[in-house]
Amino acid sequence: MRAWTAVPPQSGRRFVITGANSGVGLSAARILGSRGAHVVLACRNEEKAVVAARSVPGYDQGRVEPRQLDLADLDSVHRFAEELAAEGRGIDVLINNAGVLGVPHRVTPEGVEMHFATNYLGHFVLTVLLMPQLHDRVVVTGSREHRSSRLTVADLDDLGWQRRPYRPFAAYCDSKLADLLFLGELDRRLRAVGSPVRAVGAHPGSTASAITQGTGHPLVTAVGSFGHRLVGMPVWRGALTTVYAATMDIDGNSYIGPHGRWEMWGWPAPARRSRRAQDAALATALWRRSVALTDVDLPGTDHPGETDRPITAG
Repeated sequence: MRAWTAVPPQSGRRFVITGANSGVGLSAARILGSRGAHVVLACRNEEKAVVAARSVPGYDQGRVEPRQLDLADLDSVHRFAEELAAEGRGIDVLINNAGVLGVPHRVTPEGVEMHFATNYLGHFVLTVLLMPQLHDRVVVTGSREHRSSRLTVADLDDLGWQRRPYRPFAAYCDSKLADLLFLGELDRRLRAVGSPVRAVGAHPGSTASAITQGTGHPLVTAVGSFGHRLVGMPVWRGALTTVYAATMDIDGNSYIGPHGRWEMWGWPAPARRSRRAQDAALATALWRRSVALTDVDLPGTDHPGETDRPITAG
């Protein structure tokens, strides 16, 4: 497959990227900034966001904004969205990039385990709250590891892992399956109401990012970091799937990943999803559980009979 680095000009377009102080998020911001985009770096640590912003092309021209956003804290998500809304400026693309992997067991005030809260639920709320300002698309970040998830409708009542033995990697896989279920369900609901906004997705394959730095276990962190550096693509290469999904003319519900073997390395190309990731009934159940937990929803997008759809084996 031919290499793809021909990112279209992005002058005049505004991007919000979560988790953009390092890794794939920061690399995507740098690529987009180099093409003229206005970029908002939405990061949990504001000091790191400020430092990162200085490395993004366009910073000296006022095109790069570091902002504080903690996706595991829904009050923070609401404050962030309210601040952007108060400015009265539109957003062309929201890139839901932030994520954690292998963190110790903790739950949010809503009773949701930290992988699920950060990787999925915070992004669900952020997306819904920012929808009135969005013009073009939402990019949802998935993972190859979503295929390892065995999440069921019953598990949606145990998102804090109180009944199940906690396994960090399994929790991560569940959160990534939730992201892909959200991708399909969001795009379906947007099309049902005739919205011009589309939902698309991307995953970076095996990329030498720093996602394992928050495990709390030095050995696990070191092994994960070394493994990613040993077999992973450079971060800028891994970020290209996200940039492709954010800038190219692709259909809603498209999912982009590296083209190579096992989707671990390569250039942006259509990626595969598991059967469970395309389970319409599971996606609807997840959406409704998310609404119940957060009290936010897209007006006018619910339809009678959704829960009557059968759940596939996956």
